[in-house]
Amino acid sequence: MSLFQLPLIRLLAVNLLIGIGAGALMLAGLLALIPQLRALIMGDPFGVTAAGVLLFGLVVTFGSVAMGTAVMALGRKPREGGGQRGKAQPAPVRARA
Repeated sequence: MSLFQLPLIRLLAVNLLIGIGAGALMLAGLLALIPQLRALIMGDPFGVTAAGVLLFGLVVTFGSVAMGTAVMALGRKPREGGGQRGKAQPAPVRARA
């Protein structure tokens, strides 16, 4: 039996890839939108190392968020009605005199 045939491992791997993509997208956005950060990283002789460490931190952060969200959503029951939210029902409240 292959390791990726286990549903939990496959779920975590897919969500880790989503986190890696989100981290890379965040780094690209930071470098594109903040010219001072881009100039600081590109002007340093060890700028590639700085960008790599920043990318690693973003991948760890977004990857763990995606994996944790997937694990916490495992026990949730699917919604009735095709996943669409219904209207909120008013709840009776007793007023104090």
